Amino acid sequence: MRLYKVIHRAPWRVAKISKKRQQLRFRRAMVALKIALAQEKQETKEMLITYRRYTQGQTNKAELKRANEQFVDILKGLGLGVFALLPFAPLTIPLVVKLGQLVGVDVLPSSFSMNKPIKEIDQQIAQQSQQQDSTPSKKK
Repeated sequence: MRLYKVIHRAPWRVAKISKKRQQLRFRRAMVALKIALAQEKQETKEMLITYRRYTQGQTNKAELKRANEQFVDILKGLGLGVFALLPFAPLTIPLVVKLGQLVGVDVLPSSFSMNKPIKEIDQQIAQQSQQQDSTPSKKK
């Protein structure tokens, strides 16, 4: 009888484990996206400051080159945004990125291209969950 209970419960355990795994994978992807967007935001602010200083004649060639590279990254993001508006976007965007890799063209902005180790993302997820646990929830 005990063996029957173990065998009977096994599919439920497998389903729970796979559900947890999918949740963790989704959470990692969202944290990686958040990190990439924060990096793009910071780089864009620096680009705008550099261009403002360029109009005043206070920049050097290295800063201007870095600002131009960020401008190209913004244009890459806008190019992918066009595909996001098309039907079947969940299929077309990965296809465009994969075709770009095969041809040798970098389609993604630089902050989205770099892959962070899973350990760093897991640490940030743990920090966020600790912050959520420490903040008291408001009750109505």
